[in-house]
Amino acid sequence: MTLTHPQDALGEKGGGMVKMAPALLKDRVREFIMKIAVRRGVPKLADDDSLTSTGVLDSVGIFRLVFFVEETFSVAIGDEEITVENFRSINAIQEFVLGKLDEACTT
Repeated sequence: MTLTHPQDALGEKGGGMVKMAPALLKDRVREFIMKIAVRRGVPKLADDDSLTSTGVLDSVGIFRLVFFVEETFSVAIGDEEITVENFRSINAIQEFVLGKLDEACTT
């Protein structure tokens, strides 16, 4: 089976990027975030909860998250893309990464 869109695959590498189903992508992000959350005393976190308002991420944590996203999903994130909108929640991160993967497929 040939996969041409990042949302169609389950973690297959191709062309320098990771193709991944949205649910699997979100699971990987959630797992990373929840490790931080538990260490910070936040045992539960909804996918739409603000990661900064809940105290899960601070400025250093955001840069760790950016590094995780770049390494895990083989995407490059520019400084101008490190915004509250892109990294405010697990859902926002999922949408941002899917957009980056989609861009990579169309270029």
